[in-house]
Amino acid sequence: MTDEPAHILVVDDDRRLRELLRKYLADSGFRVTTAESAEDARAKLGSLAFDLIVLDVMMPGENGLALTAALRPKTNIPILMLTAMGEAEDRIKGLETGADDYLPKPFEPRELVLRIKTILRRAPPPPPQRPTQITFGDHRFDLGREELWRGDKMVRLSAGEARLLKLLAESGGAAKTREDLQRELGSEGGGRSIDVQVTRLRRKIEPDPRLPRYLLTVRGQGYALRPD
Repeated sequence: MTDEPAHILVVDDDRRLRELLRKYLADSGFRVTTAESAEDARAKLGSLAFDLIVLDVMMPGENGLALTAALRPKTNIPILMLTAMGEAEDRIKGLETGADDYLPKPFEPRELVLRIKTILRRAPPPPPQRPTQITFGDHRFDLGREELWRGDKMVRLSAGEARLLKLLAESGGAAKTREDLQRELGSEGGGRSIDVQVTRLRRKIEPDPRLPRYLLTVRGQGYALRPD
C-alpha cells in the first residue's frame, strides 16, 4: 500500500446504509465512492481505480453474487460482501464466487474497518497502471487509440509514427535503443529508419524540432519521450 489512503467502493441499494458507510469509512481515513446498483458500480469501476469493494449481496436486478462472478475474471480487486443472510451455506456461496470476506448484517462498523484493513494488508499491491494519455506542450496523445491531438484538432500520424510514439510513451521516460525500437516495431532499414521516424515525429510535436524538449536523444542509449 502507498501513503495515499485506500480507495473503497461501497455498493448498496439502501441509500441510508450507503451514506452511513461512506461517512464512517471516510472518518476512518479511507477515500470512499458509493454506487447504488451493480450497473452504477460497473460505471465507477470503468473510470476510477479502487483498492477494495464493499458489496451488498441482496440488491434488485443484478445482485452482489452475480456482480462478483462477472468481475472476477477481469480484476483481482478485493471484495468484502455484506448481507442479511448469515447462514453458513450463504457465506460459502459468496466465498466460492470470489469474495475475499463476508460480513453478515447487522454488523459493528469497527469490525468492518478491521476486516477491510486486514484484507488490504494481505492483498498484493496492484500492478502499476499505465497512463491512458500523455501530454507534451499543447499536444495530447491517446495511447489506446494511438491518436495525437493538438487542442481539438487531430494530427495525422503514419501507422509507424503512432506505434513508435506509443512505445516511447509506455517506457515511462526511460530511453529505448534504436535496436529495441526496430525489433519491437518490426521495421526494416536498420536504425536509420527509426531516426527518420523520430525526425518526423519531432516536426509534429516539438515547438522547435532542432531543439527538442520532449522526444530526446539520450547519448549512448537511444531515444526517450519526456512528456510534461
